[in-house]
Amino acid sequence: MRLVLASNNAKKLTELQALFAPLGFALVTQGSLGIAEAEEPHITFVENALAKARHAAQHAGAAAIADDSGLCVDALGGSPGVLSARYATLFGRTKSDDENNRVLLEQLASHTDRRARFVSALVTVRSADDPEPLIALGRWEGEVLREPHGTGGFGYDPLLFIPSLGKAVAELSAEVKNTHSHRAIASRQMLALMREVWHLG
Repeated sequence: MRLVLASNNAKKLTELQALFAPLGFALVTQGSLGIAEAEEPHITFVENALAKARHAAQHAGAAAIADDSGLCVDALGGSPGVLSARYATLFGRTKSDDENNRVLLEQLASHTDRRARFVSALVTVRSADDPEPLIALGRWEGEVLREPHGTGGFGYDPLLFIPSLGKAVAELSAEVKNTHSHRAIASRQMLALMREVWHLG
């Protein structure tokens, strides 16, 4: 069975390929099928992931999976949230990981509450009009540091400290990150849902 990934992110493809291999899926990116990326106009991760999954399924004529993820900071009312990747542009800055991190630190400069979490919404649909999409949510709790730590990962990884591991995400090995991350948590939930509801594996 073919499962279309509603993303052209090579890292996501590698992670999800390994996860879904036991179910016998051939995971392919939408880009490899000539499918353009979907619009992401919604304010929640779940709505954006669902829109992306339905878009990929419609154009591919196959089952699809989509991920929408980002950082939610309590003191900022959940921001940057679904705008995590382009947070800096909201303040007239260039879109980049470094600028996003700088802006986040500026916005939190006067706050003592540093609680935050990475969130991943994973959605799969059997077809574009599937009335029963499978939805999994992964949350990885942490605290925003006052300066970057580590050189690994991407996005806000240098700023999110994980108390249970005693390190910033950017200081973790890829293996540890992929075991504990928000996407790993959501993926394990999704695998269980697909086995239960789609009767796979």
